[in-house]
Amino acid sequence: MFLGAFQFDGPVDELTAAYDRMLAGYPPDSLQLHISVIRGNGITVYDACPSRTDYEHFIASEELRGALAGVGLPWPRIEALGEVRTTHIAQPLPV
Repeated sequence: MFLGAFQFDGPVDELTAAYDRMLAGYPPDSLQLHISVIRGNGITVYDACPSRTDYEHFIASEELRGALAGVGLPWPRIEALGEVRTTHIAQPLPV
């Protein structure tokens, strides 16, 4: 599993509303590892793909461009982070 970070800069309220609209279009079980984090000047989304090859195809895809444009999200700064070694998530997550 390969993890990338997608940095969206701008008004947090606008970005989170657009991100929520985009996320609503994906079946929950289609996301293997997906985390959004609010920053002072935007949001960061951490998203994993099955492999680095899948990740590289995804970030170059019209599907991603269309999904972002369709909900009004700007093109993010994208950083390839690397292979996921371990994960641990306590259940339930605090909201």
